[in-house]
Amino acid sequence: MEEHEVAYTYYDIVTQTPSANEIKAILTKGTHPLKYYFNTSGQHYREQNLKERLAEMDIDEISQLLSQDGMLLKRPLLIDDNEVICGFKENIYQSELL
Repeated sequence: MEEHEVAYTYYDIVTQTPSANEIKAILTKGTHPLKYYFNTSGQHYREQNLKERLAEMDIDEISQLLSQDGMLLKRPLLIDDNEVICGFKENIYQSELL
């Protein structure tokens, strides 16, 4: 981001996990399925058997769950005016931000 002089605000979402309302706003702003926002390769995801449970959960339950454990969120989480991008893929960042 600095290399391309893109302004941003950094939050450590593991230690400063967004509230359930903030998470819900992120989930509804994005265009991806709800599973996209989860760190599916993380230990916390596996320990809670979320692969099986997510299909039964609604957006309010998912927002609450993600707000209780920042390790469940896929990182980095990039939120701009038009989109929400999870994880780092350089080509996507370049096409969205530059």
